[in-house]
Amino acid sequence: MTDAMRELLAILDLERLEHNLYRGRSPQVGWQRVFGGQVISQSLVAAQRTVESDRHVHSLHCYFMLPGDPAVPIIYEVDRIRDGGSFTTRRVVAIQHGKAIFSLAASFHRDETGVEHQMPMPLDVPPPEELKTQIELLRDSDLDIPEPIRKFWARERPLEVKPVNVEHYSSREPLPPRQNVWMRTTGEIPDDRPLQAAILAYLSDMTLLDTANFAHGRTGFDARIQMASLDHSMWFHRPDPLDDWLLYSQDSPNMIGSRGFSRGLLYSRSGHLVASVAQEGLIRERPRPAR
Repeated sequence: MTDAMRELLAILDLERLEHNLYRGRSPQVGWQRVFGGQVISQSLVAAQRTVESDRHVHSLHCYFMLPGDPAVPIIYEVDRIRDGGSFTTRRVVAIQHGKAIFSLAASFHRDETGVEHQMPMPLDVPPPEELKTQIELLRDSDLDIPEPIRKFWARERPLEVKPVNVEHYSSREPLPPRQNVWMRTTGEIPDDRPLQAAILAYLSDMTLLDTANFAHGRTGFDARIQMASLDHSMWFHRPDPLDDWLLYSQDSPNMIGSRGFSRGLLYSRSGHLVASVAQEGLIRERPRPAR
């Protein structure tokens, strides 16, 4: 298990301050703002702490309001909106410096049996064994990858990522706004379904919004644009132990009004649809390039 994976498990173990009140911290890795997936997953953990153990998250809907400050803790306040016969509803507000920076609404449900169907996993995607991780692409390929992307890929993270569509990161030409990415954690995850759901929420924020940039020959590391998540929704279809690669199949149906919209489907290697994701983000032209 890597140090980054140990740190992820540690930051998801929130400190209980009082009834419905929890405190989380951020990794001290030099980032200017808190990663959105961290706030989503910590908020989900806070909500889960107030829900009966036989009910599991099936959907969450979030809004990002202010960038998080990695230097100070985040306070998570849980509102126990409803405990029904089959469903439980919670609302969580994340607070820093006396202001709400993020909100999450989540619904929990007892497992039930019924009719089933799912969209099949894309068939034209090579298996992860035939692809290189981002670290391996930096070391073993002659791709013209921009320096900001190279620096980000070189950082230790709790996830290994194998892009299927590498040309999106090396080309400056407009390309179809879709991509497939294999992901897996860099360490074993405990056999704990709520924790597995929280880690799935964490990784769901990785690479998704950038899909909206590809139609314009850009990436989220372009100094000419300002990019930030505005909202994030996720539906959990089937539990998964996260002990193998996941395929994150993404597309972006629309970009308008400085807002890019992206969708994603998370599949297990065996082809089961584990979760669906949708996100809208700010993608705004800067008056001058950022440093």
